[in-house]
Amino acid sequence: MSQRQLLYCMADGLARLHIDVNATDRDQDAELERLLQLGARPADIGQTGEEQWHVLADPEGNEFCLLKARLNPL
Repeated sequence: MSQRQLLYCMADGLARLHIDVNATDRDQDAELERLLQLGARPADIGQTGEEQWHVLADPEGNEFCLLKARLNPL
């Protein structure tokens, strides 16, 4: 079972939901490949390339991050 964490914040007066994906059953590279096969695409929001996470967008354009640190299952 995976751990789920949601962050809800206000930005520019708008309520936004930001999702961070953190795999518990595979490493970041394997999860990145899986998400890309499911239709996610890299999103450029001004990253430097030094981040330990990937910024992606789902097929509808909603951005989310794929984190590097692997969490232990609950």
